Amino acid sequence: MLKAKDVRKLLDWYREEKRDLPWRRTRDAYSVWVSEIMLQQTRVEAVKPYYAAFMKKYPNVKKLSEAQEDELIRIWEGLGYYSRVRNMHKAAMEVTVNHGGLFPVSYEVLKTLPGIGDYTAGAIASIAGGQNVPAVDGNVLRVYTRLCADDEEISNPKTVKRIREELLALMAKAEKEEDYSPGDFNSAMMELGATVCLPNGEPKCENCPLRKVCQAHKQGNMTEYPKKAPSKKRKIEQRTVFIMESTDGIALRKRPAKGLLAGMYEFPASAGHLSKKEATDYIKSLGYHPVTIKRIEDAKHIFSHIEWHMRAYLVRIDAILDPAKKDEKNAIFFVTQKERKEGFALPSAFAAYKKYFF
Repeated sequence: MLKAKDVRKLLDWYREEKRDLPWRRTRDAYSVWVSEIMLQQTRVEAVKPYYAAFMKKYPNVKKLSEAQEDELIRIWEGLGYYSRVRNMHKAAMEVTVNHGGLFPVSYEVLKTLPGIGDYTAGAIASIAGGQNVPAVDGNVLRVYTRLCADDEEISNPKTVKRIREELLALMAKAEKEEDYSPGDFNSAMMELGATVCLPNGEPKCENCPLRKVCQAHKQGNMTEYPKKAPSKKRKIEQRTVFIMESTDGIALRKRPAKGLLAGMYEFPASAGHLSKKEATDYIKSLGYHPVTIKRIEDAKHIFSHIEWHMRAYLVRIDAILDPAKKDEKNAIFFVTQKERKEGFALPSAFAAYKKYFF
């Protein structure tokens, strides 16, 4: 078990070595929240430009609560996991209505907001509110299990709960120390995991302020921690994607409101890998006449539990006679080049085919 003096070493290291990141220049709860949500499952360097653009357009909760969902999806395009920004929108509206537009800093209150769990609530409450609560993410679990040579699987919620309780006890002891900050402690644990106690390859133990008390380092088996349950094999789904062009634009459809890529725009697609003849017949079954059809590059996209293996066709079809440019039966509509640039975000699953769209 770590001691208060170990926390002091960690804090001294952090304040000397921490990276200069935009969201670390403020203790504003709203700004901390935006950064923490963006950083979930996303690299720091990828987040930086999105954070700057988001904060410029939505500098406070009120502005975010007034945004349109399609507008939010566009500014989020490329970050993935779009449910994050939808939950942010819901949370912003709730804060505006129930908290007078002031973003809460209480751990207990934060956990009641959409999209905020134990980790995010702990990060905001400690960094912005000074509340002495841990923020336990993947980085922290890795650091802690190596420091303690903890053999329990971190995929088990009971293990995470226990580690959180142990960190809470450690923070309570450290609170008595001079110049202690719960926000800095949580940030330091995360920083150590992100820059020194690395997940892939050998950790940089020579740079670690806690290497002398690290049990895994003493045993020389750092990469054996944290213990994880065997990962489940991803389900592979074969899909055929159609980039359908006409004089009225390119065909899109909106995915269902629930499920994978909920509410996002996509190219029309069918299950399975269709041959050119099957693809032609499929287009005709939708009620369109393909003038030309050309096989283009295959693509693959990996979600957490599913892989899409995509075959694609570039299809030129006859002009659409409906002036509304909508196909209600198939939920397909056509967008012009100008409309594309102004507003239809495509998820990164279709990154290989965006060049045919913009």
